[in-house]
Amino acid sequence: MWAEVVDNVEATNLQSKIIKQVRKGSTVCSDSWRGCTGIAAKGYVHRLVKHEKQEYSDGKGNHINGLDGFWGYLKRKLTAKGGIRKKKLPIYLGEYVWRYNFRNLSLKERENYLFNLLIR
Repeated sequence: MWAEVVDNVEATNLQSKIIKQVRKGSTVCSDSWRGCTGIAAKGYVHRLVKHEKQEYSDGKGNHINGLDGFWGYLKRKLTAKGGIRKKKLPIYLGEYVWRYNFRNLSLKERENYLFNLLIR
């Protein structure tokens, strides 16, 4: 999972970030937020779910549940800390993206993974 703090999620800003970070031809899954409208015309496959119509998958296996799950996880973790300073959000975001991506590993497996990264 990739994550970046984006202050302005209007189409111009959001799509310029997608274009910089995501390879053309990739599938972009989103809800019906207007910031993603038109992304298919820029060379991406856009799969859309309509939460406002109680739709959570397009029936072809495309959904944004992973992203929704991550944001719920992040909000719970940051709330438990009593909140954080905005300028420190990228640090916490990086940490919790890593924790979320490797959440199914045991503590020992995570330690071994980090150790192997350090000795490379």
